[in-house]
Amino acid sequence: MKILVLNGSPRPNGNTAALVSAFVEGAKENGHEVTVVPICRKKIAGCLACEYCHTKGEGKCIQQDDMREVYPVLSEAEMIVLASLVYYHSFSGQLQCAINRIYALDKPAKLKKAALILSSGSDNVYDGAIYEYRNSFLDYLKLEDMGIFTAYDKQNKSEEKLAELKAFGKTLV
Repeated sequence: MKILVLNGSPRPNGNTAALVSAFVEGAKENGHEVTVVPICRKKIAGCLACEYCHTKGEGKCIQQDDMREVYPVLSEAEMIVLASLVYYHSFSGQLQCAINRIYALDKPAKLKKAALILSSGSDNVYDGAIYEYRNSFLDYLKLEDMGIFTAYDKQNKSEEKLAELKAFGKTLV
């Protein structure tokens, strides 16, 4: 299976990156092809709401930024994993821009599954991100929920949590 991970953390060696790495290791051991896009190291602007993509653009966004690198991978992906640290009960702003820009594709044709990986310093701060994941990805895009994984405080980078994410990757069918 082709899996796209959108890592929305600005910290290349932070907690979210560690969780993503553990997941990727397990998924690759299981024979899956995984592409991780470090969203915060890309120049991706927010949606302009110009509707070019749905009128003249035929599914292509008018903006000429790094989202152009993500669209081909997203078009081929069978599963998407959103990974983010949690700011004010939601995704990082950089990941939110990328999520909004998926609008240009409407519903990526091959995309069938989704998962969510969230990291925070505190517990019980995930509601906003989970709400968006469930409504925008699972319900609207009609994707199968493969799981929601959260880590906070000392759970981040813990052997138990990393093992959980690796095992998740290894069990994907």
